[in-house]
Order: sequence, then structure tokens, then C-alpha cells
Amino acid sequence: MYEPIRTKSVHTPADHADDFPHRSREEELDIQLAGHLAALLAVTDELGAGEAGDRIAEQVARLRGAPPARHAGRTDAPASALHRRAHALAGRALVVAASRADTAVAILAAERMDAHTAALAAAPAASTRLVGAH
Repeated sequence: MYEPIRTKSVHTPADHADDFPHRSREEELDIQLAGHLAALLAVTDELGAGEAGDRIAEQVARLRGAPPARHAGRTDAPASALHRRAHALAGRALVVAASRADTAVAILAAERMDAHTAALAAAPAASTRLVGAH
């Protein structure tokens, strides 16, 4: 009627489960946070905010154990678009920093969000309103 299953089930534990490295939740959050900060650094460098970029680079270096590559190229994106992108990236970094209780990065991310919100508020274009910003 039915042929018996001759192969191992996908639910059966592997014989050599320890053959590949596992990362802890903390390590995964460090990697994710470093990625968000590196992306924020690229946009910050493009905006020409040197001091802020240096502070972000310090945190990336702390998380990765090596200094990050700095963004050298420029795009034709308007400053308002770059500020919106940087605000979103800083928000993502803030969420991850809060979940791993990294106070230094959380403060830095919140400061960057405030700076980009202020820059957008000072911009004359009407299309620079951030979602959720007042």
C-alpha cells in the first residue's frame, strides 16, 4: 500500500550539528547594528558631516573590531533625500541598539535622528516631511 520512508526526516537532528559555527543572539545583533551604522556612515559622509561621521565610525570599529571603509563617492541625490535616508538608518540603528542595551549607540542614533529632522525642517522644500515627525 504505502512504501516505508527510508530516508531520515528533516526533523531528525543532524549527526554533526556542531560542525558549523553558531552565533549568539548578541553576536547577530552586533552584526546587524554594525551594518546599519556603516550604511548611516556612508550617507553621513556623503552629506559632509565629518565630526558626526567620525563618531559613527568609532562605533562601527568597536562593533566590528576594525575601522570601517569610509564613503568616498558622491551621488546626485538631493540633500533632503539623503537626510531622509540617514534619518531612517539612524532609526533602525536606534531600535537594534535599544534591543542590545547599547547606550552609546542609542544616544548617537537619537542625536543623528534629531540632526536630520532639524536639517529637513530647515529645508525649504515642502516634500521633506518625515512620516511620524511633528
